[in-house]
Amino acid sequence: MRITTVDPISGNEVPDVSNAPYVMEGSGADALKIYFESQANKASYLEIEAKTPETVLLDVYNKTTGEAQEM
Repeated sequence: MRITTVDPISGNEVPDVSNAPYVMEGSGADALKIYFESQANKASYLEIEAKTPETVLLDVYNKTTGEAQEM
């Protein structure tokens, strides 16, 4: 398991991880334990929609006009 004590919302180091809220992303050896400075930051993190390559491609496709563009 990997552990990060930098709150991804504030960018600050979490000083007291024994009392800090956290989330677990993944499982097993690849799991990531993410600590937060506050419950509000944890809630903000959980509201972020994860993007997969498929959803990114669909977003791009849906924004195109169907006209070829030269790069």
